[in-house]
Amino acid sequence: MSDTKRSTWGSSATFILAAVGSAVGLGNAWRFPNLAAKHGGGAFLLVYLAAMLIIGIPLLMMEISIGRKMRSGAPGALKKLNKRFEPIGWAATSNAFVIVTYYAVVFAWVIMMAVFSFKFFDMTGDSVAASGLWSNLIKTTGTIKGFDTISIPVIMCLLVAWGLIYYCIRNGTKSVGKIIKYLVFLPVICLGFMAIKGITMPGALEGLSAFFIPDFSALKDPMLWVDAVGQVFYSMSVMMAIMIAYGSFLDDSSNIARDGFIIAFSDLAVSLLSGIVMFTTMYGTNLQDMLAQKSGVGLAFGVYPTAIVNLSSSGIFNAIFAFVFYFCLCTLAIDSAFSLVEGISTAFSDKFGTNKKKTTITICIIAGIISIIYATGGGLAILDIVDNWCNSFTLILIGVIETIAIGWFCKSKFIVGEINRNTKKIKMPKIWFDIAVKFVAPISLAILFVWNIVDLFKNKGGIYGQSDGYNLASNILAGWVVFGLCMISGFVINAVYKKIKAKKGLKEEQ
Repeated sequence: MSDTKRSTWGSSATFILAAVGSAVGLGNAWRFPNLAAKHGGGAFLLVYLAAMLIIGIPLLMMEISIGRKMRSGAPGALKKLNKRFEPIGWAATSNAFVIVTYYAVVFAWVIMMAVFSFKFFDMTGDSVAASGLWSNLIKTTGTIKGFDTISIPVIMCLLVAWGLIYYCIRNGTKSVGKIIKYLVFLPVICLGFMAIKGITMPGALEGLSAFFIPDFSALKDPMLWVDAVGQVFYSMSVMMAIMIAYGSFLDDSSNIARDGFIIAFSDLAVSLLSGIVMFTTMYGTNLQDMLAQKSGVGLAFGVYPTAIVNLSSSGIFNAIFAFVFYFCLCTLAIDSAFSLVEGISTAFSDKFGTNKKKTTITICIIAGIISIIYATGGGLAILDIVDNWCNSFTLILIGVIETIAIGWFCKSKFIVGEINRNTKKIKMPKIWFDIAVKFVAPISLAILFVWNIVDLFKNKGGIYGQSDGYNLASNILAGWVVFGLCMISGFVINAVYKKIKAKKGLKEEQ
């Protein structure tokens, strides 16, 4: 049996903190500074801010308002708008499921690095040992080989990660509300501590200048615009079934227009604080060139440990700093991880009328079992491929389809009215919403999707990561097959639902 009454957030502040927690994740800590380093520092910040205002905020408010109005997860809410839209919601939900299977492993990695931070005590000045610590712990081959090897530390931390994810959302909005007020502020405190240390280092001023002062010549590079739009899209947690689910638990008196701005600018603030930490630390340890050369995982687990062991001559201080950094990443990862599960659980419990708590347990178990593949020797390569397709193709295409569906086949006046229902001062202008959802978002996302396709086939010969030992078979299985399954998932789920419904009907007749 499903819950007879839909739970709601305890307060508007609880919802804002939960949404900020979902939006603020590991991408803020390492992807944002990495892209800023690649694209002229302040020049990237300016384009990112413009993209956030023009595209990000309207899409964020749109999804929250649809969730509140329809009182359903992504598939159900979109179905209530138009029955043909339901598969879009399931595509987003399925993609979120795939993402959480590997995001949990990244969460496990940061837990592991926090646990093993004591090892930095004996590595003062030893850049080689520091940069190799993570890869040695996870026992990666770096290629599509070694699936018979499993890292025990990763498996243990993966169990802890899934246990924490379930614990946080075991009672839905009630348990999230109790925990989120700590999880949102902890990373800010940690980042603040690291920023103070970074600013006091020699070279910090040069790092801050590189981060904030625009190199306007970088604006000529089309990749800057592509990456800025992509980062806004990823960072705001839209098109992942999360914000619609979170919106469905909102009280009717909530002020979506105001809350949307708070969520977006809080997300930006954490990104800027993370950038300050990364730039001052890397410039302070004379490793600034590595900021742009390495990306994401390589920056956080390979390059940053090198900076940590060169922070000071005190092994104790370096070890403490390492713990603070990876503990900070833990707090950033957990709320993004459980928000993904919450979006998935809401969608399935709404559709099949199942008990929410049991649905959440089932999803955590299934996703947890799948995530073990990423803990093997070849897991890092598979994670890289799956992550590339989920973010570069599936997520972007869902964004194109969803914005076209809502922008062109729904009355924008209805959605804008829902956004502005309880606000007097801060409002979403209809013209802003129309331009963003009808034109800018679908066009820019379609360009981004085509750009990624062209880049894959023209520049990479159709095989992602070929230079790293990835082959065509791995691209097909971990990339295109996963992409295809996500896109058709709604039709499969509806077929299963009809079969179950028909079976129940037969039983009732008998």
